[in-house]
Amino acid sequence: MASTVFNGTDLVLKLVADGGTLEPLGHSTSCSMTINHDLPEATSKDSGGYSEAISGLRSFEVSFDGLVDYTDEGSSKTNADGIITLVDNRSKVDFTFGTATSGDQLISGEGFISSIEVSAEMESAVSYSGTITGTGAITISTNS
Repeated sequence: MASTVFNGTDLVLKLVADGGTLEPLGHSTSCSMTINHDLPEATSKDSGGYSEAISGLRSFEVSFDGLVDYTDEGSSKTNADGIITLVDNRSKVDFTFGTATSGDQLISGEGFISSIEVSAEMESAVSYSGTITGTGAITISTNS
């Protein structure tokens, strides 16, 4: 049964490189997806004084945050040090963005880790954040 309004904890980003198994992002605290639609200017003298646009390229980014745990062996490529390795190796990643609830929307695609940052504030948990910049189209499906 599809979710109604739901807790953000239920939305999970999973990723994988090199054709392995999708795994949840290690110690994730948040994730978000931005889909953009470029609208090139198409205004002419025939536009009657109104701005016009045409449909252009679409693009997407997935941003994520989590807590660093270098002993997390269960998700060796989906924790901070694994993600740094993916950037260093220029690896393309596959991802899914959605819940595990049957009937809910599931967005999947592929891209490259375009940024990763590890932050260590005094007397706070060490955290990481990053961005996946999409390449190609996204796929929108429904969890079964």
